[in-house]
Amino acid sequence: MTATVAYRVTPVRVLRSEWAKLWSVRSTGIALGATALLTVAIGAVVGANYSSGNGDGDGTTGPVQFTLLGIQFSQLIVAVLGVMVAAGEYSTGTIRATLTAVPRRLPVLWAKAAVFGAVAFATLLATAFATFAISQSFLNGTDQEATLTDPGIARALVGAAAGIALIGVISLALGAALRGVPAGIGAYIGGVLLLPEVVGALPFGEDAVAYFPSRTLEALMATGSEAGLLAPGTAFLALCTWVAVALGAAGLLLRRRDV
Repeated sequence: MTATVAYRVTPVRVLRSEWAKLWSVRSTGIALGATALLTVAIGAVVGANYSSGNGDGDGTTGPVQFTLLGIQFSQLIVAVLGVMVAAGEYSTGTIRATLTAVPRRLPVLWAKAAVFGAVAFATLLATAFATFAISQSFLNGTDQEATLTDPGIARALVGAAAGIALIGVISLALGAALRGVPAGIGAYIGGVLLLPEVVGALPFGEDAVAYFPSRTLEALMATGSEAGLLAPGTAFLALCTWVAVALGAAGLLLRRRDV
């Protein structure tokens, strides 16, 4: 009886297992490190080479969107990593051992999403604040000058980190649902990046596009109200809905398949 209790599957133990697996893969540290370096480097270069009226700004880009231009590229890195976290186990065959250890299956998916989402958010949050501080050190006296105490700045920095982390969880769900890294990345590119452009070209499609993940991220990074973007709270709820739908679909497929 004692041995049975000692090795009982619990949510905490599943989380610890997924944490260990996440960091046992070298690509995790490389991808997160590249995300931070790329974002900070682009922010520093943009800030160092900007001056008011030189044509670089369009008059509508807020200071957070301006200083975090590099985070748009980092979004792709995080998305690819999310796909690999879920689909990588299928390519190596270790998913069989994972699901044998956790027969109920769904806790594995929830734990993967929670661990990856938390790690991505923490990394992106630190990166966003560091990039903003470094970039702003070059922007004193320009029309992009801002401080953390200005209205909407801190909220937009947190929103940028949360938005990309949630999009990364959507990509993780795509990888789990499709069970392949190329398929998951293709679904991310087609569904998250390209589909909004197609829908936006349709009659009245612009209203619907505002609720797509890529546009909700823009809304979360905005420091004020902008035409065509949702309010930050609405954008966050819309993005969370996409996450719930993606994880729900992945969970349903995980329960129905043999592996």
